[in-house]
Amino acid sequence: MKIYTKTGDKGSTSLFGGTRVLKDHIRIESYGTIDELNSYIGLIRDQDIDVHYKSILIEIQDRLFTVGAILATPAEKETLKNGTPRLQKLGIIPSDIELLEKEIDAMETELPQMTHFVLPGGHSTVSHCHIARCICRRAERLTVHLSHNETVPEIVISYLNRLSDYLFVLARKLTFDLNAEEVKWIPRK
Repeated sequence: MKIYTKTGDKGSTSLFGGTRVLKDHIRIESYGTIDELNSYIGLIRDQDIDVHYKSILIEIQDRLFTVGAILATPAEKETLKNGTPRLQKLGIIPSDIELLEKEIDAMETELPQMTHFVLPGGHSTVSHCHIARCICRRAERLTVHLSHNETVPEIVISYLNRLSDYLFVLARKLTFDLNAEEVKWIPRK
C-alpha cells in the first residue's frame, strides 16, 4: 500500500466511512489539531522525565487516537449497514477522565499552592508541556465549534478540558522535579 494516493491533490480528503470533505472543514481542523497535540505529547514523553509520567502520557496518546477516530467519523457513518456501531470498541469513557483527575490530584499534593498565574517556561521540558496545553485548548475550541453543527460526544469535550488541566499541572510538577524556577506573573501596578 502506497502512502500517497493522490486523492487529496485537489484539497479534499475522506472521513472515516468514506465521506469526502474539503481539507479546511472544521472536522478536519479538529482531528488534525488532536494529531498535532498527540505529536507534542510524544515529544514530552521523549524528555528525561519519570517513567510514571511517560506511562500516563502513552495512555493519553492512545486516548487521543480514539478522540481523533471519533472526530473523523460523521454521525451518519457511526453505524455500519448491518447495524453494528463502527466505533463499538472505541470511545472515551468516564474512567479516562477520572485517571487524569487522579493524576492531577496526586501531583498537586507535592506542589506549593498556586497564588498567581505562572509564566510558561523555566526548562525546555516544562515549555513543551505548556505548548501541548495550548494545543489542547485549541483542539478543545475547535471541537466545541464542530459540536455546534455536528454530533460530538460531550465526553470528548470534557476529556480535552481535563487533559489541558493535566498538562498544566504536569508542567508545574516537572518544574518542581527539575528544580526549575516557576516565575509568577505579577501585573504592573
